[in-house]
Amino acid sequence: MSQTPILAVKGLVKRFQVGGSLFSRPATVHAVEDVAFSVPAQGSLGLVGESGCGKSTVARCLLRLIEPDAGEVVFEGVDLLGLSKSRMRSVRQHLQIIFQDPYASLNPRRTVAQTLTEPLKVHGLQSASEINERVAAALAEVGLPADSARRYPHEFSGGQRQRIGIARALVLAPRFIVADEPVSALDVSVQAQVLKLLDGLRARHGLSFLFVSHDLGVVRHICDRVAVMYLGRVIEEAPVPDIFDQPLHPYTQMLRAASPVPDPKARFALPRIIGEIPSAVNPPSGCAFHPRCPDAMPRCSLEAPPMREVAPGRRVACHLHSASGPAENS
Repeated sequence: MSQTPILAVKGLVKRFQVGGSLFSRPATVHAVEDVAFSVPAQGSLGLVGESGCGKSTVARCLLRLIEPDAGEVVFEGVDLLGLSKSRMRSVRQHLQIIFQDPYASLNPRRTVAQTLTEPLKVHGLQSASEINERVAAALAEVGLPADSARRYPHEFSGGQRQRIGIARALVLAPRFIVADEPVSALDVSVQAQVLKLLDGLRARHGLSFLFVSHDLGVVRHICDRVAVMYLGRVIEEAPVPDIFDQPLHPYTQMLRAASPVPDPKARFALPRIIGEIPSAVNPPSGCAFHPRCPDAMPRCSLEAPPMREVAPGRRVACHLHSASGPAENS
């Protein structure tokens, strides 16, 4: 597999203004702060964290469904944030998204055929006869019969609807897919089927994936690398085996310990996470995780740890692993 990045993100920032009135200023939500990562061609990166950490905002910023405030999003050598709307539309056929909720992401008034043909018509890529062939091929790819094209979303189960969402993403033959929590709304048995489908599609078509999830146990089956987010920032990035065998950041250790173990005989104690998730309107000083961290030092509340490479392919933002931190000698 090539290690050349198909997508490189640097310094991504997104803030939202909320509230405010005639007598008060709006508050600023620090949704995404200085996020950086890359996805190699034909590779897959898992973006993992608790709800509200900013991972879905990152996913939408990459496609400019939400406009970032700052940063770079370079796809195949082109900075997407500098493109005009018309140029961005032409690039979008190569960048597609699978949404989280298969119930909300499909128009209930449109047949499956209408849903799948719209992207082809918007981009003017196919003749009428070729469109029908493309739709049938996309449905076959996701394991749905050809007569599904004539039916409406309410006639399908949740797992089948998500397959339709995947077919919609595939119909333009993209090279990069953002999968935003694509299995979190599905039953566990259906999750396994959809994950197997996505992994098979990646292998057959040489796709690159950004896979957004709150569950480390899900991304380990489909991703090569994992980037862990906490309160708008990436705090650790490493290959999947390293994240599970030896996580470095205390928050990553807690996520791993809380991930389900596929062994009914396994016994483990869930980690105790102190306190509540801080507000993104008023994030803590220093390391954002320090109010909940069992290994916090005085330095952690005063100084934000920079992201640094501690081993080839491994990055972490934690004073325990800084040049002067105690973990350096462990």
